[in-house]
Amino acid sequence: MEMILILASLVVFATIFYGLVLIEKGIGGDRPRLKKLLRSNLAVFIPTIVAAFVLLVPGAVSAATEPTGVNGLGLIAAALSTGMATIGTGYAVGVVGSAALGAVSEDDSILGKTLIFVGLAEGIAIYGLIISIMILGKL
Repeated sequence: MEMILILASLVVFATIFYGLVLIEKGIGGDRPRLKKLLRSNLAVFIPTIVAAFVLLVPGAVSAATEPTGVNGLGLIAAALSTGMATIGTGYAVGVVGSAALGAVSEDDSILGKTLIFVGLAEGIAIYGLIISIMILGKL
């Protein structure tokens, strides 16, 4: 495992060093050379990451099978309440924000009202976060 970490660190440092050399030389516009560099970097980095997963996953699986006092469904419920509330907030702010921007562009006097509606849409995420904190408090 240490060898994989050393290899990944060497790949990252070599890429950073070579990028700095290219910046110093001013070869930022040589796109075929940069594409070749990216391909070679990925050809080394991706197998390194796959090897890390192959070596590290069995240890994580054996650690996960040991009994713990944490309720897994409670953790899933907390994650879902935060995640779904955040998705809903993103959709609501997108719809309300675009409508508010269009309304304000026509009439500047309604800016305060539109900010209230955008704030109400953002409140959905806070409610989801509060519910997840309450769920985690019961575990």
